[in-house]
Amino acid sequence: MSGLVIVVEDEEPIRAALVRLLQSACYTVRAFASGKDFFNSPMPDTPACLLLDMQMPDTTGMDIIKKLASIEVRMPVIFITGFGSIPMSVQAMKSGAREFLTKPVCPETLLSAVAEALESDQANLQHRNTQCELTARYNLLTPREQQVLEFIIGGLLIKQIAAELEVSEITIKVHKRQIMEKMQTKSITDLVRITERLHISQARGR
Repeated sequence: MSGLVIVVEDEEPIRAALVRLLQSACYTVRAFASGKDFFNSPMPDTPACLLLDMQMPDTTGMDIIKKLASIEVRMPVIFITGFGSIPMSVQAMKSGAREFLTKPVCPETLLSAVAEALESDQANLQHRNTQCELTARYNLLTPREQQVLEFIIGGLLIKQIAAELEVSEITIKVHKRQIMEKMQTKSITDLVRITERLHISQARGR
């Protein structure tokens, strides 16, 4: 099965070996040396799985899987580690990992796990694409519009928002109209649902 495999592994020789193995099986591969580099890259818009080292200098595999969950990015995760233990594997599985493999990993075992993970990710793809689309809409808002949005979802009226920001009510009405257009919503209820999915906090008044 074709698909994208994302490798996050800080040790260059191991990372290179994993890339060669996966490419030999005709997979498209993206490789990163750290969790930071991974999160600075766009999330995949095709079926994908994450091959993730459990222990790295900048972060742990558990930290990465938790951050993915916090931004509602669903992607099958296969953990690999040189220091496996039963408690660690149980924790990984409870966090949503599909597999927990110890180094050196048997190539056949790894490729089998990748194939199963990619097949399962087809169902996650629509959710991930929707999440990326909502994020793109939010990023179209100006800083002031984002600020007004936080007040709107907090339940403040136009006149209350105007008083908080010390601007006219007409200005807030214009911002609100722009927000609704850019976010492609027709009601405050829909707007609140979107912001909940994006984990946008409500602004607090003075």
